[in-house]
Amino acid sequence: MQLFDSFPLVMDDANVEYYPNWLALSLADELLARLKSELTWSQDYIRIYGRDVKIPRLQSWIGDRDATYTYSGLPMQPLPWHPALTNVRSLCEKTTNHAFNSVLVNWYRDGQDSMGMHSDDEPELGPEPVIASVTLGYPRKFIFKHKRTGEKVDVELAHGSLLVMRETTQQFWQHGINKTKRQIDDRINLTFRYINKGSSRES
Repeated sequence: MQLFDSFPLVMDDANVEYYPNWLALSLADELLARLKSELTWSQDYIRIYGRDVKIPRLQSWIGDRDATYTYSGLPMQPLPWHPALTNVRSLCEKTTNHAFNSVLVNWYRDGQDSMGMHSDDEPELGPEPVIASVTLGYPRKFIFKHKRTGEKVDVELAHGSLLVMRETTQQFWQHGINKTKRQIDDRINLTFRYINKGSSRES
């Protein structure tokens, strides 16, 4: 069910690998439909520069019982694993040779849903986290920006693709997805990660 052609992104101070055809299209189509209809979705507020801002997308935080997570002042208690996500987690673990105990699922409903530039550098993720990002649905441009040099690297994340970020990527780079005025279909993104116990703090 997986196609393992991959290539590294040319980025200083980072280790990023992209698998454009990671899932067979039939499986990716099935996952997209199931997750839209079967997950519990919410649109919460996060604190940015001292004010509460509505997140411009829907999301669902899923994981092991003790995989609590806090970012931008928003504490997140994990929902139980959905069987389809358990299967995708196993595939991610085989590809990356790394364990994951949680996944943040983001639903970008149209071009006005976005993700601001950020790094996955919360202390509960550890100093060099492995983040496995699976895309389902309409392709969106994923933007990297180096924190010191300002260098930018873009990659369009395709339906059924996998992007893996390792080592010092989160220390030196931010990433995000911009809004677009184009009429586009929706996209679901799964970011698998490992939450270390007892190290959470608000950021």
